[in-house]
Amino acid sequence: MKVLVTGTAGFIGSHVAMRLLARGDEVVGLDNMSDYYDVTLKQARLDRFADAAGYTHVHADLADRDAVEQVFATHKPQRVINLAAQAGVRYAATNPHVYVSSNVTGFLHILEGCRHHDVEHLVFASTSSVYGANLKMPFSEHQPTEHPLTLYAATKKANEQMAHSYAHLYGIPSTGLRFFTVYGPWGRPDMALFLFTKAILAGESIKVFNHGHHKRSFTYVDDIVEGVIRTLDNVPGKNASWHGHAPDPASSGVAPYRIYNIGNEQPVQLLRYIEVLEQCLGKKAQMEMLPLQAGDVPDTEADVSELIANVGYRPVVSVETGVQTFVNWYQTYYEKGSR
Repeated sequence: MKVLVTGTAGFIGSHVAMRLLARGDEVVGLDNMSDYYDVTLKQARLDRFADAAGYTHVHADLADRDAVEQVFATHKPQRVINLAAQAGVRYAATNPHVYVSSNVTGFLHILEGCRHHDVEHLVFASTSSVYGANLKMPFSEHQPTEHPLTLYAATKKANEQMAHSYAHLYGIPSTGLRFFTVYGPWGRPDMALFLFTKAILAGESIKVFNHGHHKRSFTYVDDIVEGVIRTLDNVPGKNASWHGHAPDPASSGVAPYRIYNIGNEQPVQLLRYIEVLEQCLGKKAQMEMLPLQAGDVPDTEADVSELIANVGYRPVVSVETGVQTFVNWYQTYYEKGSR
């Protein structure tokens, strides 16, 4: 099929594009090459598949309404995977307008493109951050998510609600995926594993918030990609057992709509994550212990039973295997290369 993938120069988007191309799909990739972090890394991701048969790249910004409409009108994708967004939870505190422009206005343009060009299925990235102040573990899609703690999370919650309204009004089958702490090769330089690796190798201290006691459902990127692809192939319908008197947040009785968690079911304490990294690098970390940051949640734990039941997949890569694979890539890309 022909699939529009937004954010193909990004961490997850580049991996998704490569997987789709490998199985024979045609991919139209869209990215604005934002300088939020190293554009050289983004270009290097693209270089892995930009010349592949079946790939077409469009340099455009989701916030550019006319450009997005042109992509839909010209390429007529059958399905859409929206992974482009302004990332970074803490960056939103000082740059709120960028988040609304990219994550809300940009997503509206994607919805409009799907509406006017008969897209068969929209899959879009949400985040575990939408659970916000919730403390009940593991996080379930059936729980309410009315208390996000960051603007980033709020924009992703808005995406979920916008998608439901368009699914109801215009019959666009839509699936939102709540990603849990994704890591792996070609990752983002602003994320913990990247920052820790760089600092440890340089002999610099690392900032360990909440004194390293919080837990995360660290999820290896290949596990995320497999879930995205399987979800793309599984077009949602209306939930016949849904009722407005007790509405289930994970599905809908009035729209072809689903929300899934996608994350490792085995949360790992941050101190253990750092310990695994130390073992892979063969070098100890100098840790600066700090309190929990504003907007951070103490723990995340993914309930992926719905993903297993409806899509037939659960993340399986252990932190030990995933971190070692990341370290191997990092040393090849940065230390042994010219970057």
